[in-house]
Amino acid sequence: MSDALHALSPLDGRYAETTSPLSGFFSEFAFLRDRVRVELDFLAALSKTGQTRALTASESVQLESIKTNFSSADAESILAHERKTRHDVKAIEYFIQEKLQGTSFQDLLPWLHFGLTSEDTNSLGQALALKESRDHVILPALDELLSALRDFAIRNRAVPMLARTHGQFAVPTTLGKEFAVYIARLKKTRADISAFRFEAKLTGAVGNFNALQSAAPQVDWISFSERFVSSFDLEPNLLTTQILPYDNWVRYFDLIRLTNSIFIDFAQDIWRYISDGSLRQAVVAGEVGSSTMPQKVNPIDFENAEGNLGVANSLFMHYAQKLTVSRLQRDLSDSTVRRTFGTALGHSLVAWTNFGRGLKRIAPDQEKLNAELNAHWEVVSEGAQTILRAVGKPDAYESLKEQTRGRVITETEYQAWVDAIDVDGRTRARLKDLSPETYIGLAIQLTDRVVNS
Repeated sequence: MSDALHALSPLDGRYAETTSPLSGFFSEFAFLRDRVRVELDFLAALSKTGQTRALTASESVQLESIKTNFSSADAESILAHERKTRHDVKAIEYFIQEKLQGTSFQDLLPWLHFGLTSEDTNSLGQALALKESRDHVILPALDELLSALRDFAIRNRAVPMLARTHGQFAVPTTLGKEFAVYIARLKKTRADISAFRFEAKLTGAVGNFNALQSAAPQVDWISFSERFVSSFDLEPNLLTTQILPYDNWVRYFDLIRLTNSIFIDFAQDIWRYISDGSLRQAVVAGEVGSSTMPQKVNPIDFENAEGNLGVANSLFMHYAQKLTVSRLQRDLSDSTVRRTFGTALGHSLVAWTNFGRGLKRIAPDQEKLNAELNAHWEVVSEGAQTILRAVGKPDAYESLKEQTRGRVITETEYQAWVDAIDVDGRTRARLKDLSPETYIGLAIQLTDRVVNS
């Protein structure tokens, strides 16, 4: 707790419990661990090319043990080397040398980091973090939220409410259908996030395999690179400079950014529904809504979500602007930016968590919704004029416009208009059947299509 109280970032302080799952992928410890994994796997892969001797079964077990038992003490050892080298990847190489010194690996030490550039190790390590955090944190969090949204939409699939276009009362809809619109949008981005393939590179100092080709021209290094990168379930990019072009990673971040933008839209709508009284929030014992106004129950979860989504998206936008640009074959300005990936995803996770918490506390105010519907019979004028058009009334729209535009119409006034209009009995009956509570079109069926698919 004391560490959290003194943390500079709220992600490591106030929101540490929420964001802790991401630390296993984007902390400094995780970045060191993943690059040790890459370097050791590279040594093992080299042993299969005939350039070095093959590893024994016990040696393979030893390398696996270093990876799986990587500890905080190991990370501290690497950082101690880095304080001298001021180079993080060289520090990792020295750490592995120390680990293998005096073992049967003694003759293989010169083959550590053989022919590689730091960005070969870094791109693989960070691509792994992106992929594995997507699989173990991002998608499960999004799925949990989508499940909660589906439940809400199902419960409220037939709850009628007035829709608003341009902020004005429009025709009725249902609360469940309005949530279903967002569910449909989020399901599309979720599918794209799930299917996304992350790129990484192993191509050398300027992307031409120069060192590897000069030392061992008999090896097909292009095929080696493809196999090695693919062994991590990543997509090999063979045409690079010193760094991986980050276009691929930016596309992934754009998917998260789009998802967040949908949630911003959603949070603002829910905020408005709460403000207008269409949705009510549960009153939780012990909670306070204001330091001075005891009556208040604020939509703080949705407001928190909106704020964190904005912070996350500002970083994602910066990635799109910054990481797609590099001077010549490489400059170092991308490195510090890439270390903030966990920050952008962390603010997204905080937002999604708060959105889900707020969702559990809202419910429709049925009395308010019904009263609002029954106070505005003018909203069925769309249906009325369309029925009249269907039976050949040429002035149907103009007639209803004269009766309703800019006016609030009561049920009595609407029924009186229906009784007075010159139409056949069947058409009059259809007009009388219209009401704000039942004029919801196919809202229920549309909701069911989304939540059941």
